[in-house]
Amino acid sequence: MDPRLSPAARAGGIAPTPGIAPAPRSRPADASGPAFADTLGEQLGVRFSSHAKARLESRGVSFDSGQLQRLGGGIDAAAAKGSREALVMVDQVAMVVAVRNRTVVTALPQDEAGPAVFTNIDTAVIT
Repeated sequence: MDPRLSPAARAGGIAPTPGIAPAPRSRPADASGPAFADTLGEQLGVRFSSHAKARLESRGVSFDSGQLQRLGGGIDAAAAKGSREALVMVDQVAMVVAVRNRTVVTALPQDEAGPAVFTNIDTAVIT
C-alpha cells in the first residue's frame, strides 16, 4: 500500500519511519551513579521536576533522610485533604508540589531576597 494513503498521512500526521529507533538518552559526562532525585523517587515515591532540581542544586540545598520523610508526609497530608497543588515547607525550603503525581514543581529557600508569592496552590503544609 502506498504510504501516502495511510490513515496517518490523510489526517496530516507523520507516519513513523520503520527501522529507525530513537536515540537513547544519556546522562552528562560528569554524572557518576544515580541522580539524587532518582534515588529519592524510588524510596519515597516523590519526584523532582528538572526545574526544581536545578533550583535546589544552584542554591546548594540538599535534604537528609529525615527531611525527605517529612516532605513525603507533607504530600500525604495534602493528598488526604484532596489537594491538587500544595506548598510544602520543610525547614527553610518552600516547595510547590503537584500532589496527584507527587512531583516537586519548584523550590525556593527562605533566604532568597525579597518577598515570596506563591500562586495556584490550594493547600499549605508546614512540616
